[in-house]
Amino acid sequence: MQDKDPITLDQPIQRGQTQIAAIRISKPSAGQLRGTKLVDLLQMDVGALITLLPRITLPPLTEQEVQAMDPADLTECGIAVASFLGKKERQPSEADTASPAA
Repeated sequence: MQDKDPITLDQPIQRGQTQIAAIRISKPSAGQLRGTKLVDLLQMDVGALITLLPRITLPPLTEQEVQAMDPADLTECGIAVASFLGKKERQPSEADTASPAA
């Protein structure tokens, strides 16, 4: 399973005595996408992210923790999720995104 680089949270999540300052997001399988619509995930729909993120985060977040996330952190997670939904050949390579030499 492919993971994104860890996302450092602007607002760490407090879980008892533990503070979660960064999370990893794994590429979801088709089964983990059940109950969501791909278009909703691509549009970073909050409800769809709240459904999906507990299934694909490390450490695993609860639905309540995702609901309480800072909007900036939820947006970063949404960007990571959306990036998994395109085919590799359609995603820009490093060469495509590198700035031209001056």
